[in-house]
Amino acid sequence: MSTSPAANADERKEPRRAERFTYTGFDIEPEANRVVCRYRLDDLEFAEVVSFPSGGDWTSPAVTEAARILFLLTGVSYYKAGAPPVVDLGEIALTKTELTFLTSFYRDGLGEFAYRNGIDLSDLRFEGPTLERTSTANYTPRRNSPLVPFGGGVDSIVSVEQIRPFVEDTQDAALFVVTRPGDRFDAIEEPAKVTGWPMVRAERSIDPTVLRSRELGFLNGHVPVTGIISAITVLAAVLEGRDAVVLSNEWSASSATLYDKGRPVNHQFSKSETFEAGFREVLSDALGDGLQYFSLLRALSEVWIAERFAEQPRYFDHFRSCNKAFLIDTTKRFDHWCGVCDKCAFIDLVLAPFVSKEDLQKIFAVAGEPLQKPELLDTFRRLLGFVPDSKPWECVGDVSESRVAARLAAARPDRADDQILQTLVAAAAGYKDPAPEELLKPLSRHFVPERYQPEILRTAHE
Repeated sequence: MSTSPAANADERKEPRRAERFTYTGFDIEPEANRVVCRYRLDDLEFAEVVSFPSGGDWTSPAVTEAARILFLLTGVSYYKAGAPPVVDLGEIALTKTELTFLTSFYRDGLGEFAYRNGIDLSDLRFEGPTLERTSTANYTPRRNSPLVPFGGGVDSIVSVEQIRPFVEDTQDAALFVVTRPGDRFDAIEEPAKVTGWPMVRAERSIDPTVLRSRELGFLNGHVPVTGIISAITVLAAVLEGRDAVVLSNEWSASSATLYDKGRPVNHQFSKSETFEAGFREVLSDALGDGLQYFSLLRALSEVWIAERFAEQPRYFDHFRSCNKAFLIDTTKRFDHWCGVCDKCAFIDLVLAPFVSKEDLQKIFAVAGEPLQKPELLDTFRRLLGFVPDSKPWECVGDVSESRVAARLAAARPDRADDQILQTLVAAAAGYKDPAPEELLKPLSRHFVPERYQPEILRTAHE
């Protein structure tokens, strides 16, 4: 947040940066069903391994193209260790479309990392050969076979239920999850079982050296991980001959977390419309139009999504969006909502207009419902944007969505005595926000093909 030392990033001395980051190559290993990506930061070598389920045609040109794209995107995790001004692509030639996209992926996707570390990435340049593409891999999938990255939270659950009517006849839809080798998250596994859909799994083995960032003096911070997960999902989809990768990124994911010298810095950049549009162009140039990559919720608000989730009470006892459910250290991983973090507070707030107070208190029973905790008033004030440039560095909704949710929740009879809500609504009186009904219809363009469009997107064109 801007109240932290990072708020004065422009006043701090820029940390020492490495000189050059190099893409040294990637290997497709069909016998092991995996891709190995190799990079170098000055004299330090890194290797990342991404493993997939057995099966699939690893000799397909589309698989090679998808692996190449994966190689390009996973590099950002190792680049950030030293954040040099030069990225050497080695022998990997890029089209103009790919270079434009990759430049944005690094500069904007690492916007939070750069801001909080006091680094200016405007000098970042890519060096490497140019590719003049004359044809695509002409990928041809089977119809109605979407792959849905699944995190176990409100958004991905709503995507599953909205897309279910379009694939129920074939039963060919699947959830997709990426974890460390052998790891499982109860916060994903439990709601996944409720969907009744099969799960496709991939395992990502990050080079252990980069995980020792503090010990070895590397730079550290947020990377555009959704972009990396997207590339892994695309390769998994191509291996299985699927026709769509269906994300669950909503309209407000495109909103800046804050502005630094007039430039937007977005914690959720790789969930944004800008990333989605650019990645779609890269995929189309490489694979053709056979694989559709899109967010089902792109045009829709968190308020609309929360209302749809409230129609699915069978998930109430199983879903979780708290980051402490996903800690790498299993001894510190929570098996319940923590009840105090920004994500817990936002989920409670956005569901409060549509889910009864009694049900939400049951959902947060172990730690207690955030809206009943006076000590969290400042957390909610930040979510509603009452403090300038204080939106949390988290995947939470736009401040206007939070204010609308607070007003709707406070109007419920079972919330009439909620002190926090009434205090927030009084403070929000001077803000001009969209009317609730405006947040319950599409708010922007989207890329959802007609065959997968939920009713709200179809009727918007009628």
